[in-house]
Amino acid sequence: MFVSGLELWQWMNQAKALAIASDIPQAEIDWLLQELAGLDKLALRLESFKDLPKIELKLSLSELAQLWQRRWQERVPVQYLTGVAHWRHFSLKVTPAVLIPRPETELLIDLAVDAVKNYSVNPTSHWVDLGTGSGAIAIGLASALTNATIHAVDCSFEALAVARLNAENLGLASRVNFYQGLWWEPLGFLKGKVSGMVSNPPYIPSSTVLTLQPEVVRHEPHLALDGGLDGLDCIRHLIATAPDYLASGGVWLVEMMAGQAEAVADMLESHGSYGGVQIFSDLAGIDRFALAYRL
Repeated sequence: MFVSGLELWQWMNQAKALAIASDIPQAEIDWLLQELAGLDKLALRLESFKDLPKIELKLSLSELAQLWQRRWQERVPVQYLTGVAHWRHFSLKVTPAVLIPRPETELLIDLAVDAVKNYSVNPTSHWVDLGTGSGAIAIGLASALTNATIHAVDCSFEALAVARLNAENLGLASRVNFYQGLWWEPLGFLKGKVSGMVSNPPYIPSSTVLTLQPEVVRHEPHLALDGGLDGLDCIRHLIATAPDYLASGGVWLVEMMAGQAEAVADMLESHGSYGGVQIFSDLAGIDRFALAYRL
């Protein structure tokens, strides 16, 4: 499907006006055109594409307009509209069956790598991503810990289909094993053998979920968001169950919500199976990650 640069430029200006009126970042239009028209950031910033006689679009101009209408009218996240989310150095397929991976979650991989380097955690053993969703964390671990075998678990069949496809597309399918089930349940054969558990579990209090921005409330899976009354149900479960699976010195590493750090650290310290409890902040300075080691 080809359009002239001028036609696309005219559509872009209309889309920007709608973005301003709808309080949507204009950068999302650039993102859409990078994905669907193959334009680079510089061409978009300078608007130099306007002079091109023809540009190949992955869909017609009217279909592009309909997509953008869904973005501002229905508040569908742009990642679901294009089917792509960029995370670390990966392009991941995403559908409404999976949570869109957030930039702050990227730091979980760096923390896991640092733990291996600084604390002599065995990098060649088994690492686990519980609640894998799109497979982002499992893929990040497989890419960074090149000698490890990664085991990724999710209760959603639809999410696992997306995660498997992402691992295949990125050439990591042989390094990541996928299992359907709740948390550790499919991994009984790994008891006492796991070098590291990494998870971005549901951690938003039930009463808060429906107050989130419409893009999240209307379109992202609530199963991946709702952490129960105080938001800590899943984290509490992971603290209680992980000691059966982690080897001595194994890493317990979880993402959490602002304001939960003190409670999570207290639970880890009082459990009796963990040591070296640490809290790390994200790039915005919010206490976002809890890390501990199996005694």
